[in-house]
Amino acid sequence: MSVVFWIIIGLVAGAVAHRVLNSRGGFLGSLVVGLVGALVGGELAHLFRLNVTGGMLDQLVISTLGAILFLFVWKKVFG
Repeated sequence: MSVVFWIIIGLVAGAVAHRVLNSRGGFLGSLVVGLVGALVGGELAHLFRLNVTGGMLDQLVISTLGAILFLFVWKKVFG
């Protein structure tokens, strides 16, 4: 996958996570949350042995769920 693809997925996942949890985050914040969420979601999918084919929609869903989980935990720990 290209770097541009991961940036786009990260931005979308981060923006959705910020919207779902009603938090603030600009361009860079959404990108970081989305990329960390992709790592978290990917590890959880691997841990639970989910059959993810690697398509764009699969990666977007996994990244978004991981970003929501990451942002939720971040807000609970750091206020």
